[in-house]
Amino acid sequence: MSVRLYVGNLPKEAIDKEELHKHVCDQLGEDVETKLVTTKLIKDRKTKKCRGFAFVTVSNDEQATLLIEKLNGTPFMDSSLKIEKAEPRTKGKQEKEKDNDNKERDESKATPKPVKAGSGGGNASGGGRNKNPKRSKGRGNAGGGPGPDSVQPDPRWADELMKLKEMLAAQTTNS
Repeated sequence: MSVRLYVGNLPKEAIDKEELHKHVCDQLGEDVETKLVTTKLIKDRKTKKCRGFAFVTVSNDEQATLLIEKLNGTPFMDSSLKIEKAEPRTKGKQEKEKDNDNKERDESKATPKPVKAGSGGGNASGGGRNKNPKRSKGRGNAGGGPGPDSVQPDPRWADELMKLKEMLAAQTTNS
């Protein structure tokens, strides 16, 4: 089974992938075929310069341990390398947010929220959803203020919204 290694502390300048690959293979010795070792240098999309790390995949645990022992802390292009086993990929912050957004959309499709008659979808033009939210800023709703036909807040946040309204009312009466 192949093992993926993280190679860190690379200089953030133009690095040749082949040079790094050769450096790694030299440490493994002549008995290992260079075809069994793959090197992936991570570069910035815009500048095409190295982002300071790479990944090396070797064919087994023995080679991985040998590379870690031999290369960890050794100099490469005036930087001492940091080599360790790569952790499995986890979802980044943006991917988690996308998953949460998708989950909320799925929930809203399953249980549609009723729109009260005469609310016009909360838009002054009464034409349903507003395709450009920047245009309708500051217009308010067609009824001239909150009333019995206004759109109700999300029940998950209703308690927090009430607390905020009370705090705001207390501030305005104190001023």
